[in-house]
Amino acid sequence: MSGRKGLRPLTPNLLDFVQKFKEGEVQVERGGLVLEQEKRSVHLHTLLEGVLVRFLTLDDGRRQIVNFMFPGDFVGLQGAFDDKLNHSVQALLPARLCNFGRRRFYELISEHPQLAYDLIWLAACEETELEDHMVALGQRNAREKVAYMAVWLHDRALASGIPVLHDQHLDLPITQAQIADMLGLSLVHTNRTLKALARDSLLFWTPGRISLPDRQRAVDFAQYEERSQQLRPFI
Repeated sequence: MSGRKGLRPLTPNLLDFVQKFKEGEVQVERGGLVLEQEKRSVHLHTLLEGVLVRFLTLDDGRRQIVNFMFPGDFVGLQGAFDDKLNHSVQALLPARLCNFGRRRFYELISEHPQLAYDLIWLAACEETELEDHMVALGQRNAREKVAYMAVWLHDRALASGIPVLHDQHLDLPITQAQIADMLGLSLVHTNRTLKALARDSLLFWTPGRISLPDRQRAVDFAQYEERSQQLRPFI
């Protein structure tokens, strides 16, 4: 994990602490639940491999995808404060996670301020991402929304060491239904939007791959604000 491009390696003393602090690892197959809405979790997690999707489900079954989680992301922080989870987390790709006991969270914070700072930094990054997602939902049109999401997923993959082939092709099995659930579009509108973007050669999105033939053109079209790609910490 420490050798993954885009992630900052732990210092030896912090790595030793994390190895003693963790309670093993878990493998989750594609489609498996890591966390479940309205439940309490006894664990916190660091995502080591794979991609997760975080979503909320309404009483009538409608779903809103809130965010995607990539290697290095900390999962389940809300559960550290003894609350029921207001969201579920599911594996988009087969995932490997490191488990930490939720009740020992204070120990991590109090004994290692550097790890506490890293957690705050990760939480601040996600807050910024969620603000950007809100702008996409509220102010961009359908084509701009999809282009924004495609560029953002490319950036997050690169920042966590997931390969983007030839700087164009990101292999992620995201369905049109999931695009619709993220961006508040109907399936019909999503399908038409993807076809329109492909006709204009802005992007090509199939169930298994997101391709940006001209990344800068997609960035400009979506009015996507590029952020610094500094090394991300992981716990």
